[in-house]
Amino acid sequence: MSSVSPIQIPSRLPLLLTHEGVLLPGSTIRTSVDTARNLQLVRSRLLKGTSLQSTILGVIPNTPDPASDTQDLPPLHRIGTAALAVQVVGSNWPKPHYTLLITGLCRFQIVQVLKEKPYPVAEVEQLDRLEEFPNTCKTREELGELSEQFYKYAVQILDAVSLEERFKMTIPLLVRQIEGLKLLQKTRKPKQDDDKRVIAIRPIRRLTHIPGTLEDEDEDEDNDDIVMLEKKIRTSSMPEQAHKVCVKEIKRLKKMPQSMPEYALTRNYLELMVELPWNKSTTDRLDIRAARILLDNDHYAMEKLKKRVLEYLAVRQLKNNLKGPILCFVGPPGVGKTSVGRSVAKTLGREFHRIALGGVCDQSDIRGHRRTYVGSMPGRIINGLKTVGVNNPVFLLDEVDKLGKSLQGDPAAALLEVLDPEQNHNFTDHYLNVAFDLSQVLFIATANTTATIPPALLDRMEIIQVPGYTQEEKIEIAHRHLIPKQLEQHGLTPQQIQIPQVTTLAIITRYTREAGVRSLDRKFGAICRAVAVKVAEGQHKEAKLDRSDITEGEGCREHILEDAKPESINDTTDLALPPEMPILIDFHALKDILGPPMYEMEVSERLSQPGVAIGLAWTPLGGKIMFVEASRMDGEGQLTLTGQLGDVMKESAHLAISWLRSNAKKYHLTNAFGSFDLLDNTDIHLHFPAGAVTKDGPSAGVTIVTCLASLFSGRLVRSDVAMTGEITLRGLVLPVGGIKDKVLAAHRAGLKQIIIPQRNEKDLEEIPSNVRQDLSFVTASCLDEVLNAAFDGGFTVKTRPGLVNSKL
Repeated sequence: MSSVSPIQIPSRLPLLLTHEGVLLPGSTIRTSVDTARNLQLVRSRLLKGTSLQSTILGVIPNTPDPASDTQDLPPLHRIGTAALAVQVVGSNWPKPHYTLLITGLCRFQIVQVLKEKPYPVAEVEQLDRLEEFPNTCKTREELGELSEQFYKYAVQILDAVSLEERFKMTIPLLVRQIEGLKLLQKTRKPKQDDDKRVIAIRPIRRLTHIPGTLEDEDEDEDNDDIVMLEKKIRTSSMPEQAHKVCVKEIKRLKKMPQSMPEYALTRNYLELMVELPWNKSTTDRLDIRAARILLDNDHYAMEKLKKRVLEYLAVRQLKNNLKGPILCFVGPPGVGKTSVGRSVAKTLGREFHRIALGGVCDQSDIRGHRRTYVGSMPGRIINGLKTVGVNNPVFLLDEVDKLGKSLQGDPAAALLEVLDPEQNHNFTDHYLNVAFDLSQVLFIATANTTATIPPALLDRMEIIQVPGYTQEEKIEIAHRHLIPKQLEQHGLTPQQIQIPQVTTLAIITRYTREAGVRSLDRKFGAICRAVAVKVAEGQHKEAKLDRSDITEGEGCREHILEDAKPESINDTTDLALPPEMPILIDFHALKDILGPPMYEMEVSERLSQPGVAIGLAWTPLGGKIMFVEASRMDGEGQLTLTGQLGDVMKESAHLAISWLRSNAKKYHLTNAFGSFDLLDNTDIHLHFPAGAVTKDGPSAGVTIVTCLASLFSGRLVRSDVAMTGEITLRGLVLPVGGIKDKVLAAHRAGLKQIIIPQRNEKDLEEIPSNVRQDLSFVTASCLDEVLNAAFDGGFTVKTRPGLVNSKL
């Protein structure tokens, strides 16, 4: 037996507090130094010291995390290990710290702490000598490997001073580990070289814990989960390519330690693969008659849209493997585009999933992240399929016109593959990295406008316009759907509140001015809340009346009539008796609940002087009427345009003034000085209210010409006429878009005559018949016809001398 020379440690040692495990004599560990006390110790003793004594430290296990870096010195463990600093490595990222490689020499006991700052120094007493037990070094090294995971066992071994106590603590641990190894060798016989390598690795992993603990149970559960996952892969109906990838990944998972970060990523990937509906689908309900009834019950109007859905059902009934169409509903907010998507899924008997695309600016939201990234996940398409559990759902891509673009890519470009019937049967998500068939998915996109949709994406979709509703359609929708829904949400019944159709019409015309019905729905909600207050107060008053033994005949009927006082709706005094049901909502009640009307008929007032005309504009929120105002003053022939106009509308204004100047003699138009040069010593100002709204487009050309013609002729434009159309320098009227929305806006404003381009006459077929009956349409091919229809009695033309003036 060889002997080891005695090791004497200094009687005063600087103390290094560590929480990364217990250092035992004879073992070597790496420890991180990042607290103020430990950093000061390293800089003062190890980096500046030159003698061997300066490299010997006292390592104290510290149960609380020393990274808390408190001002006071924490309670110290009484026994530590004297260690030799073998290596010091420093770094500044993410913050200044050192990494020490230290080797345990022997144990010591703290006699007295001599100082605490800048780092603790203590008087110590050496407890053992290494030369007495030279053959125990190997055992101590093996136990040092256990110390990181079993802190309390290592501390107990460190505290054992006598040889007998140390053997009592360590030998049972070693015996248990040896027995575990023998059991593993008996139960696992290697069959292949790969299996030998795996079996050789697993006992090492087993040595890191004590058999019979919770870690055994957790590992057994994980092994069971992997077996179940492998079984699901074998029994799944995924394509051959996807199956090969899963088999390869499950083999890698079996060989992978659970502590590796890639273990969880691989397991999550495999669980997603087995959960995807590769061949699971629902059976379509192909009863066209029942589908028609269901669509009519859920939605009023929208005939073109419902017709397209029924066409798909009919073709689907004739051809089972029909690819899902790519539909795009375009219309203003509140017209029911999203709810129609739900009704389509309900009609077909399919699952429904909505994907909100508004504001999405990362292509990974569509195609997923590659699995090399931390926190990678599949895209919204694959995740939606996992959610619904079938491969033929109805996917609603909401607000597709509001996609963004950033450094992370263009999601609209990523949608090209998804929404292409010729490509989406082989859609590859970056996370899956295998193809998935999307050809059976019915995609429905919604948008407020097609102007912001990229042309390549727009080309892949079938556009179905969903225009705004007429007043009659809004009344029907309100009494079929909106009012019953609000009554249910507010706990009211038709026996408690009645809203006549004439009241609904008043709300539509005087409190809302929109293409859809969202504002109308909110107004009904406000009415129901006010009535709910009256009903709740009435129940409270009835209870008071019952307690006072008041007979039933002494009550009074509270009925909101036209001659009722406005303050009666807010009368909450205890003297009033409960209202008799139902409560009728009339004009006085509307004013009391909703306030004064928001929209009054101001058309005739605005056109009470020359230089004002009414145009029609299209916006993503629906059609609107637009006033154009003009004035002239002495000046230098300048044209001023205000109202946040775009370049196209500014060009229309210059076209209009140029055409009028070239035809001033024809129409006998002069400025204030009697000159046919309309800009001679004259400035013109054109304004387009409202000034806070940006405006652009060519359809205001005819309105600007009419407005300026009214200004220079001194004649008033008819107050019941609105117009739209693009003009040329030669006076032609060109077609424009959005005719139906514009016509509905004019009808809502109470106008009676509309001037449109002659080439837009075909668009009048889309106007509901009841609206066409209320309006008269003038189709114009040139500006002469526009001016003749815009003024009472036509617009006179100055003829040659000797002839009588004639009107166009």
